[in-house]
Amino acid sequence: MSKNKPRDVQVFPIATDIRVLRSRSWSRLRFEIEYALAKGTTANSYLIESNKTAIIDPPGETFTQIYLEALQQRFHLEDLDYVILGHVNPNRAATLKALLEIAPQITFVCSNPGAINLRAALENLDLQILVMRGEETLDLGNGHNLQFIPTPNPRYADQLCTYDPQTEILYTDKLFGAHVCGDQVFDEGWEVYNEDRRYYFDCLMAPHARQVETTLDKLVDFPVRMYATGHGPLVRYGLIDLTKAYREWSQQQTSADLTVALIYASAYGNTATLAQAIARGITKAGVAVESINCEFTEPEEIRAAVEKAGGFIIGSPTLGGHAPTPVQTALGIVLSTATNNKLAGAFGSFGWSGEAVDLIESKLKDAGYRFGFDTIRVKFKPDDATLQLCEEAGTDFAQALKKARKVRSPSQPATTVEQAVGRIVGSLCVLTAKEGDRSSAMLASWVSQASFSPPGLTIAVAKDRAVETLTHTGNKFVLNILKEGNHLGLMKHFLKPFGPGQDRFADVAAEETESGSPILTDALAYLECSVQNRMESGDHWLVYATVESGKLLDNDGVTAVHHRKSATHY
Repeated sequence: MSKNKPRDVQVFPIATDIRVLRSRSWSRLRFEIEYALAKGTTANSYLIESNKTAIIDPPGETFTQIYLEALQQRFHLEDLDYVILGHVNPNRAATLKALLEIAPQITFVCSNPGAINLRAALENLDLQILVMRGEETLDLGNGHNLQFIPTPNPRYADQLCTYDPQTEILYTDKLFGAHVCGDQVFDEGWEVYNEDRRYYFDCLMAPHARQVETTLDKLVDFPVRMYATGHGPLVRYGLIDLTKAYREWSQQQTSADLTVALIYASAYGNTATLAQAIARGITKAGVAVESINCEFTEPEEIRAAVEKAGGFIIGSPTLGGHAPTPVQTALGIVLSTATNNKLAGAFGSFGWSGEAVDLIESKLKDAGYRFGFDTIRVKFKPDDATLQLCEEAGTDFAQALKKARKVRSPSQPATTVEQAVGRIVGSLCVLTAKEGDRSSAMLASWVSQASFSPPGLTIAVAKDRAVETLTHTGNKFVLNILKEGNHLGLMKHFLKPFGPGQDRFADVAAEETESGSPILTDALAYLECSVQNRMESGDHWLVYATVESGKLLDNDGVTAVHHRKSATHY
């Protein structure tokens, strides 16, 4: 896939009277953690032409012009009856305004929260809106009598799925998607998308696992032969397996016995983006997140989540020098509910000043709470480095919770099996990786050669490692093989705890490969590798990579190895 291809719109018939318009971005579209795999994405919109005509989910403003051109080549926009919105965000406002200029007769179809967001996004415009609460239908003719299923979650309180009984297509908005761009419209050979779909779920859905389970329960009653997703390939061939996977992944989160209450509000989407990155860091460390958008959540629900959680994190934008009223209300609930032995955190974004974040931090400190990471303050939109900091802060927070629980539990001696497994010996290596402004490293001893042709190896990477984010399919990394005799210094350096976003290479001698991955010049040898695929293995990912280049840096050196006493300790 070429990242230099211009954006375009791919049009394809998917059923009688129905076409998909896939607005394609071949490179990374936005600075959000869900796009971090940098495989581009598609913004999928759907055109239903029957007795009445409807568009489902027009794309954002980066596609407005080419999308409208693609539509106008195929039918007269003056004849458009409905625009159905699975969710409303400010990014879509430019496209919706452009549609209204050509076709002022449009009636918008959305949920009740969606109608509120739509009027805010298109202020001062006279809008015709049909609000769908779950019982109403919309008859387009020829059997296309659309049904609507509200599927809200804290990030998208207005989310609405649309079902067409004539074609048995479910228009799923954010559900079941993947951020992948390509020519393939449907998911033939669907297993190739497994990693991308899991990553998408972990970033977008895992913090709302309880609501995802509720949604899956609602959808059981609808006979569906295709998921018409908002992003990526449409789901037809892997539908049963993906639905089952969503259920399993959600249950992994909802059954976790350690949770974090992540409470926030977001004025322009930036604070929500930070919350999403922090949540990703927490869930990858094996701790569940109860995500709470306090603008749409009842006080009792906030109180119950805080009581249940092992820790809580509060995020806020700054509006007019203050925290929004819902955040102040939520903060009051937290202070009156959470005992001060619970771990706390604070974050927020702002345009000119950050008083809201300062207020939250000072109130929590005055109440005696211990913080799981340094308060995060971000001006305007976050970039890649900021998202990495947020993700690592979330992981640190989760690890601190797990460590506190472990301290309270009596330690158990290693079993005979654990002692035996611990005697497996591996070479000591340091895995280093860099992509854009993000870089990381880890000490590794679970490394093994896996193939001769092409030369390949496997590395076990713990899910809560910061570098895990840089070891997805298509990523490159360097495996630095340490040398007996001088390995202790490097081992000590990469075993020490690093703060979120801290430079791992500040105090070591290093050069960079052409791809940017650091080479430790004091290593015995290095191998530059490209990740081919990954397999989930308990609390680790087993990464298979092929070797693209390498060099022996010391002809007379000997490989350093590490002897463990137990499989449960490094």
